[in-house]
Parts: sequence; C-alpha cells; structure tokens
Amino acid sequence: MSKYYYTLAGLFLLFSCQPKPHYDTIIRNGMIYDGTGHTPYKGDIAINADTIASIGDLSGAEAASSVDAKGMAVSPGFIDMQSQSMVSLLQDGRSMGAIRQGVTLEIFGEGSSEGPYTDSMKAMELRDEGDIKYNVTWTTLKDYLQTLQNKGVSTNVASFVGAATLRENVVSFDNRTPDSAQLEKVKTLTRQAMEDGALGIGSALIYAPGSYAKTPELIELCKVAAPYGGCYISHVRSEGNQLLQAADELIKIAHDAHIPAIFYHLKAAGKSNWYKMDTLIAKIDSARKTGLDISACMYTYTAGATGFDASMPTDVQEGGLDKWIGRLKDPAIRRKVIAAMKTPSDKWENLYLGSGADNIICTGFKQDSLKYLTGKRLSEIAKMRHTSPEETIIDLVIQDHSRVEVIYFLMSEDNVKKEIQLPYMTFGSDEASMAPEGVFLKSSCHPRAYGNFAKLLGTYVRDEKLITLEDAIHKLTGMPANRLHLKKRGELKPGNYADIVVFDPATIRANSTYEKPHQLATGVSDVFVNGTQVLRDGTHTGAKPGRVVYGAGYKGN
Repeated sequence: MSKYYYTLAGLFLLFSCQPKPHYDTIIRNGMIYDGTGHTPYKGDIAINADTIASIGDLSGAEAASSVDAKGMAVSPGFIDMQSQSMVSLLQDGRSMGAIRQGVTLEIFGEGSSEGPYTDSMKAMELRDEGDIKYNVTWTTLKDYLQTLQNKGVSTNVASFVGAATLRENVVSFDNRTPDSAQLEKVKTLTRQAMEDGALGIGSALIYAPGSYAKTPELIELCKVAAPYGGCYISHVRSEGNQLLQAADELIKIAHDAHIPAIFYHLKAAGKSNWYKMDTLIAKIDSARKTGLDISACMYTYTAGATGFDASMPTDVQEGGLDKWIGRLKDPAIRRKVIAAMKTPSDKWENLYLGSGADNIICTGFKQDSLKYLTGKRLSEIAKMRHTSPEETIIDLVIQDHSRVEVIYFLMSEDNVKKEIQLPYMTFGSDEASMAPEGVFLKSSCHPRAYGNFAKLLGTYVRDEKLITLEDAIHKLTGMPANRLHLKKRGELKPGNYADIVVFDPATIRANSTYEKPHQLATGVSDVFVNGTQVLRDGTHTGAKPGRVVYGAGYKGN
C-alpha cells in the first residue's frame, strides 16, 4: 500500500475520533428569522449558558437538551416597548401573558417610573395600591429594577425614567414651572437616572402632573439624557383635537435636544380626528428626511385603556388624588367640571367626549363594593344609577377613591393597519403582563395584555398579510433593540444573549377579547430567556432568569 493511502486512513481515524461538539441546548430544524428582516433560513441554534454559541447545521453536535422546531419559526425574543407590568411582576414574576406571546423584554416608564422616589412619594404609592399589595422598599429606579431581578422574573426588564416622576421629586403635583434652582435639581436626578441605566426620558403629557411640564422643561431634561445615548419617548400632549400640534412639540424636542424621539402608541383618537393620520405620517416622514430620528410604537387594537382622569381637565387634578377628589365634592367645581366634560376643547385631552358613554368599559375598581360594575359600559352604569354619564364618572372617582381603570374605543381599524406598515413602527402592549388566575381576576383588563403580539403575528401578518413575517419579527426584535442601543439583544447571532422564541406561524393567535380578556395566547411553544427555558411545549417551566437590561449610559458594575 502507498504512503498516500496510509495518510488518508490516518486522517480518517483522526477526524472520526474527534469528540462531537457538545452544547447545553440545541434548537433543531427550525426556520430561523434572525431579527434583521432578512430572508429566513433553515438551521439549528446552539446555546451554552446564557449565550447563543453557534448557528447552522448542527446535526453532528450533541446537547444536554434539545427542541425540535421542525415546521416552526425561531426568532429573537420579542421586545414590549410599553409594558405596564411594574406592579404585576411584583405579584407574579412568571409574566405569563407576555411569555406566552414570546415577549422576553418588558420596558417601563410611560410618564412615571418606579423611582427616583422621595419618602412622600413612597407613602403615596403605598396608599394608592389596588388589589396587589406590596412594600415599596426601593428609592431609585435602578433599585426597583434590581428588586424585580432579585425577587425573580421570567422576562428581562428595563425602564425609561418618567418626566413626571422627576418633576414630582422637586415641585410635587404643583401646576407650575420649576425655578432655575429647582430645574437644576431635576436635571441632576435625570443625570443620576441615566447613569443608573435608564433608557431615556418618558413623558405622558395628557396626565397630571406630567401635563404641567412645558416644552422648554422637557427639552432641558432631554439635553441631559442625550449624551448618555438616551431616547425621548412620549404619550404626546394630544392624540385627538391637537394631535398635529402635539407632534410638532415632540419633533421640536428631538431637534432642540439632539435626541431620538419615539411616539408612544401612535394614533389619531376620536372619530373626528381619524382623517389626521395621513397628515401625521407625512409630518413624521418630513422630520425624518431632515435627519431627525423620529419613530413610534403601537398596540394592535382600536381601543385604548387608561382612567377617568383622562375625561376631566387636568387643572382640577392639581395636587394629587386627594385634592382632586376634594374639589369634585365641591358643588360649584363639580358643575364646572361637568360643563368642561361636555365641551370640545383644545386645552386638554377629553377621552370621554372622544369615545362617548356607549364606548367606555369600566375594567378596574379598588373598592370591593364597586367591583360588580367591572366589565360594564359607562352608559349602562349611568342608566342603573339614574345619573348622567358625566355625573357617573365623577361619582365613581369619588366613591372608588381612584381614577378608575377604563377602556375607551377611540381609533379606526384602517388607521391601525396603516400604522402597522410604517417602516419605523415597533410594538408595545401598554398593559400589564398577568395570569388568568388569583388576584388578577378581581379586575378586568384590555385584551392587549394577553394578545398584542400574538394578534400582530396571527391576524395582521398571517391572515391579512399586511407585512411579511420577517418584517414583523424585525419590528419586534432587532429594530427596538437597535433603537434603544441594547447590547447583545434583538438578533440571533453567536455571542448574543439567548433570548429565543419558537412559535408556529400557522397557529399563533390572540384569544383574549374585550368581553373575556383573561385568556392566554396560543401558538408559542418554547421560550428561552438568557439561555434558560421558560416555556416548554407551551407550558411555563417556572424559571425566572430575567435580568435588568441597562441603557447605554449605565455607569454601574
């Protein structure tokens, strides 16, 4: 035999004796949507510890555990740009509603945030608690997020710092502009929050006390956040009668502060304002063409959800809940408020008038004596009580000693479809992630809590084909991660954290409805968060590997 033969034989023996690659987990045979929007491809994904170790043909590799994803889509974990799970996760860290939709990162901070707090702010939060009871053991926003991580959560968590929370530290609930010294204190708090890992400044300008902030104040805060890589994200000052003017304010803040700006839940609210959507889109496109980084997120429903505070002028709410309710008990003030509620205005956002009593559903009361009204429409409650809708709203706020949680039907389905197709659109639930059990069943909720992301992928992608699946996944993953400068998240590639979703594009669907919202989505089979399997074959494993995800300005360890 020749030396050549022996060389080949030796090489064969050498390679045949090489140990097979071994990983903690391999997701096999899936159609990989990597989060970039590029064409999907068939392949395997290997995970070691919390990291994606390899992607490709791993048929020759071994793993301690494996997932057969044949016929399934495999994508990065979805990012909820506007989660309201700040309290629900303290109650139940499993985040069932989100995990069952493939969400692996929840982002908080619409207008207010869980810090920084003064002692009086902590006391107020404790006093205003609803069905879920908890201790406010933190002071800074970073401390709150770390509390969630230490307690155990299944999703990753991050937050903007609330503009209203920042000003409340210094001027409480007063309807006034901070003086120069006070503004410097607010800016110092902003700087500290950014170095603690906040993603930027979040505002909600239809609610007191956030509505009391004027444009120059917001610009000053954003000038502090911008050098840290922060964004400005806003529930703009009006989504109805003054929608276009409110958009101008957001664009001005982005321009003057040199900061990327994001519309929370982009919409045209109230039938008389639906036609403004095309003009709003043109305004955003024009700003983007000048080089400004303007974008948006949205939820996939025609109804919003908030409180009855959005049905009354913010002036009457100055000073906080107790003073607001005290004024409503004054007959003269009550008459003035009722007159204002009936009158179209460019001065404040009147969601009651934008919806009408037949299109408002009461979903959440603090007082057990009022919970029998949960799920009923305002018109029905007013008829039961033999009072006008306006009087009914005021009475309910006083009796519940809360803003009362409600759903407002405000938007056009045609506009929702138009928004989904915008190239800069991302998605946020604007709801808490919860489970259809226990304390959560004491109140109703908006169906978006359980269905926002599943409805996008099931109804609008699969059934109506508004956008491609790869485009939708990009809008849920890579796009928001890049926008927020999140490192090693949002895309499937070796070295990134293993936040991974396996779902069936043919069956994913939202099951929650306005009448029966507490229903989990279906179609997502497996979810990994930081490499740990949280959902297996559609069943929650109980694992809580979620971590705090810090903004680009984070100065901690």
